[in-house]
Amino acid sequence: IVEHPAGGYKKIFETVEELNEPIPAKITGIIPSWLGGSLLRMGPGLFEIGDEPFYHLFDGQALMHKFDLKDSQVTYYRKFIRTDAYVRAMTENRVVITEFGTAAYPDPCKNIFSRFFTYFRGIEVTDNCLVNIYPVGEDFYAVTETNYITKVDPDSLETLKKVDLCKYLSVNGVTAHPHTDADGTVYNIGNCFGKNMSLAYNIIKIPPAQKDKSDPLEKSQIVVQLPSSERLKPSYVHSFGMTDNYFVFVEQPVKINLFKFLSAWSIRGATYMDCFESNESLGTWFHLATKDSAGYMSSHKFRTSAFNIFHHINAYEDQGFIVVDLCTWKGHDFVYNYLYLANLKQEWEEVKKAAMTAPQPEVRRYVLPLDIHREEQGKNLVSLSYTTATAVLLSDGTIWLEPEVLFSGPRQAFEFPQINYSQCCGKKYSFAYGLGLNHFIPDRIVKLNVQTKETWVWQEEECYPSEPLFVPTPGATGEDDGVLLSIVVKPGAERPGFLLVLDAMKLTELARAEVNAIIPVTLHGMYKPQPRSSS
Repeated sequence: IVEHPAGGYKKIFETVEELNEPIPAKITGIIPSWLGGSLLRMGPGLFEIGDEPFYHLFDGQALMHKFDLKDSQVTYYRKFIRTDAYVRAMTENRVVITEFGTAAYPDPCKNIFSRFFTYFRGIEVTDNCLVNIYPVGEDFYAVTETNYITKVDPDSLETLKKVDLCKYLSVNGVTAHPHTDADGTVYNIGNCFGKNMSLAYNIIKIPPAQKDKSDPLEKSQIVVQLPSSERLKPSYVHSFGMTDNYFVFVEQPVKINLFKFLSAWSIRGATYMDCFESNESLGTWFHLATKDSAGYMSSHKFRTSAFNIFHHINAYEDQGFIVVDLCTWKGHDFVYNYLYLANLKQEWEEVKKAAMTAPQPEVRRYVLPLDIHREEQGKNLVSLSYTTATAVLLSDGTIWLEPEVLFSGPRQAFEFPQINYSQCCGKKYSFAYGLGLNHFIPDRIVKLNVQTKETWVWQEEECYPSEPLFVPTPGATGEDDGVLLSIVVKPGAERPGFLLVLDAMKLTELARAEVNAIIPVTLHGMYKPQPRSSS
């Protein structure tokens, strides 16, 4: 296990300026000639406004990054997204819109009357889209987890328009981790108000690009509603699973307390983080819904012990079972409590100490039987030869799940998972790629064989990588025939930021493209291939 006593990681949580134009990169090694396109990444880039700091990792203002690969040349460019949160903050030189863990206070210059009215109008929901970017039809949207998404130009990085999903769908927000079918259909999940004042989760569907060039969002719809296990307290949902025929939703014991949330809106100084609470007795529930004639499978009640879940790796059907691979954190204590910037920017010994008390990470495989016979009580229903995961029918009709552990190391997380999505999403697969977090500090890239549990690691001294994105070799048949792209920061170096290109099979370096710019932490992103030339 690598140590970081010099604390170079603090640099990835510091404010940077945007660029006026793309800057050239210095390439070492050989970039595959077929690799042409853009790596687009989202993350926080402004960590304070005037003398007011942002407190949480998910509060910094959205910065969009782009590495362009073209004719073996590489350039790097970045721009702040002109969200309402950003523009108004820059105009007033203070935090104007409350973020995930930072409260906005009323304008001190306003008189008591206008302050009073602002106070009763409630908090405005943030549009700070720092989490991910994904395509919808022909368009590209930078997103967070609220009802606001922001249309952007992936070439110029210009901000095009703020879109309110509530105009099209009854959801309070959707995740930053949609699933996409081969035809471009997008699926997502979000919290909503269900029947008779209870809470629920809606799975939504946005059709692919329309022949008549109309906006696919206008034809978006809710395909299935899943009930909340606690009527007034929905779980926090960050991603979900999708196989060929099913949706998989894991309901975790981290809850949004709606009373807290709504009252926080009228109380000065409350944030989104103040609205979460952990249910210590509920455990974790798995829900299934059929995809085509969308319907909630209410008779399948799967339960297991408490864990936090942010990222699904993959899920697939096999011989009457659904196999679900997840990045979990044990227990009901909310992992986001440990992602305040003050924690992440401490000296290394302090960072380690804080991570000792946090939930422990583990990659787990759960197996859900589709065929449930009443008489098989107390017996393990899982008959797949290759897994030790179990599912046992209890007397109350619920099915108790125990996982198979695919990867586990003390305070060493395999997180921000990626797969060969176009070939393997919803299918039986072998390989996952992830970012290795060492006491929450990203310091390696890991490849995991989910069948044999073998791992490969890329790591370099004083280097802080980001989520690795898999790009398949054109015409490849092998699942891991391709490259991984990651933005790496090496704070002490002459050119401290670089695009790393790894061979996905062996996790060996093919090339790096270094720029004279420090690059703050990025969360998620996408690879946009070069448009095929019409000639």
